[in-house]
Amino acid sequence: MIDQFTLSLISGIFIGGVAGYLGSLMITKRMGLVGEPLGHLALPGVGLALAYQFNVFLGALLAIILAEIFILFLQIKTKSPLEALTGLVFTTGVALGFLILPFSDEHQLEEALVGDITKISFFDTILSVVLSVLVFLIIRRIYSKILLFEISEDLAKTEGINVEKYNFIYLSCIAFIVALTVKLVGGLLPVALMVIPSLTAKNIAKNINQYSLGSLIFGMLSAISGILIYNFTKLPAGLMIVISGFLFFLISLFFVNRK
Repeated sequence: MIDQFTLSLISGIFIGGVAGYLGSLMITKRMGLVGEPLGHLALPGVGLALAYQFNVFLGALLAIILAEIFILFLQIKTKSPLEALTGLVFTTGVALGFLILPFSDEHQLEEALVGDITKISFFDTILSVVLSVLVFLIIRRIYSKILLFEISEDLAKTEGINVEKYNFIYLSCIAFIVALTVKLVGGLLPVALMVIPSLTAKNIAKNINQYSLGSLIFGMLSAISGILIYNFTKLPAGLMIVISGFLFFLISLFFVNRK
């Protein structure tokens, strides 16, 4: 039987790695903060999952998908700017989340906000591994196409790339990873798992391959370090993962001018 610590490490390695890999595209596309509102939109689903004792990932993912569908519906119905509608749904989602969360006990509230990977189940570990690998394979397949239409959308269309299709796939992958990271770092900090490893890799990488691979590796290292720190100190693992990532970023600054 696999012990709890091993389950936490396995989940952290896969989620942290693919979150960092995905984050390398978010930085390139200047979408570094898109994960934050998605994480906050997950809060109502997380609150309901904790209150009614069902899977937190499923609750978070359901809340994010419903929010995205509602935003698209409002855009079609009102013709209002997407940014404004995202802000509308985002703030309402946060309000609903904090309305539901008080019905949870203190530990559940902490889990919703900053995660608790140390209590992850065997089923959730398997789910994390499978979905992380699936998202990684999808992103790896479309990576060059997304980079191309970031450089020039017109050039991408000339090459026959369906920009809207690939943007939808890309945003869907972000939604899945944000839902997975809720278990790792809660609804408040998912953007940290995607952005910090990518910024770290960017400081030391010499080409795009080193950058994407470095983002994946630093995402893994952040998760491993944070979980190990928890194991020795019992400080919240989610917070330690984020702080570990930031420390790796600070260390990488010494290599910026040596490339």
